[in-house]
Amino acid sequence: MSAINQLLDNIPIPRMLKVNQVFPRPVTDRLEHELLAKLEGKNSGLRFKPGQTVAVAVGSRGIDRIPDVVKTVVGYLKNCGADPFIVPAMGSHGGATAQGQRDMLRGLGITEDYVQAPIRATMETVQVGVAENGLPVYVDKFASEADAIVIINRIKPHVAFRGPYESGLMKMITIGLGKQKGADICHELGFGHMAENIPAIARVTLKNTKLIFAVGILENAYHEICQIEVLKNEEIEGAEPVLLEKAKSLSPKIYFDNLDVLIIDEIGKNISGTGFDNNVVGRYHTPFISGGPVITRVATLDLTDVSHGNCNGLGILDFTTKRVFEKISFEATYPNSLTSTVPLSVKIPMVLKNDRQAIQAAIKTCNIKNLSEVRMVRVKNTLSLGMMEISESLREEASKNPCLEVQSSPYNLEFNEYGNLF
Repeated sequence: MSAINQLLDNIPIPRMLKVNQVFPRPVTDRLEHELLAKLEGKNSGLRFKPGQTVAVAVGSRGIDRIPDVVKTVVGYLKNCGADPFIVPAMGSHGGATAQGQRDMLRGLGITEDYVQAPIRATMETVQVGVAENGLPVYVDKFASEADAIVIINRIKPHVAFRGPYESGLMKMITIGLGKQKGADICHELGFGHMAENIPAIARVTLKNTKLIFAVGILENAYHEICQIEVLKNEEIEGAEPVLLEKAKSLSPKIYFDNLDVLIIDEIGKNISGTGFDNNVVGRYHTPFISGGPVITRVATLDLTDVSHGNCNGLGILDFTTKRVFEKISFEATYPNSLTSTVPLSVKIPMVLKNDRQAIQAAIKTCNIKNLSEVRMVRVKNTLSLGMMEISESLREEASKNPCLEVQSSPYNLEFNEYGNLF
């Protein structure tokens, strides 16, 4: 028997209970109808000459119903007489290659057949000006050559800094449309300057390109679109901070302030830039942000296939599995870290042979006297926080919280013959 087995085999795994977390749940019921009405309302009289092109910029995040949103925008532009095409607007994601970014879109369901528009991916950029702080401003070459540009993105809190513009439209204009080169410039002095760099660079792009409007998306805590807005070029800068504050109020959380162990079934680039929402977990890779629960040990068991081996964020956690390690592509992962200048997020945590050992290692090292009383939570990922599992030791606390609904009696986690969860 190996020394690792000897150390971990007798570590008790607590019985668990299913718990439903209750969040406010506003939702957009007729998404395409509402989006089309707002497109027509904001762009009354918009018409294109035959052959005029529109670059529709789409990012790398797994936004609720994003293929439907893109398809609706494409259809609207065609009805206006344009010839729309899709450009990946995701900075250095996808391994900072054109094909990698195509693959990211495909993994999100954004295919040429479905959205009825070609995808034109390149890492080439064109300089369109200089920001007031002296930084050069770059835009995707295909987008710069189009007769118009439209951007589509979700607005939400960032996981590495705070400011009036975090993850959203201005960031996509700056970093997404700027490709790897633009992202590199914006990140060069670290996340401490991001709140300044994003609006400074975005203002130049808004002024010096043919970006005509943006589609801003808000999601509720259940990862469902609850609000969608169409903003003209001149409205984006003023409207986004208001939408960001609303997004923050809708953000999901874990209703426990202190935990010994958190188990995350999967992380991935489609979930968050760092694979998981740092705000939910309370683990960060920069000193420019704080908050969230205090959790002693965090383990993740898998990496989403849509991430194509990009394990960014793994280094912020404590334990993972051999399954995750074998999925890692350094070519897909390291460009993110080299561009953002944050090496912590791509370090490799302790790798255990299976789910059971990863969970046991987290429990063994959480530094409590009685391991059978471990305060442990298990979630699918940080986008799916409605239903989760809690250890038996948290049952009483959960029963007193009106936002938590206990859904089951205690049960043992079940593992297959390889030590992985069913």
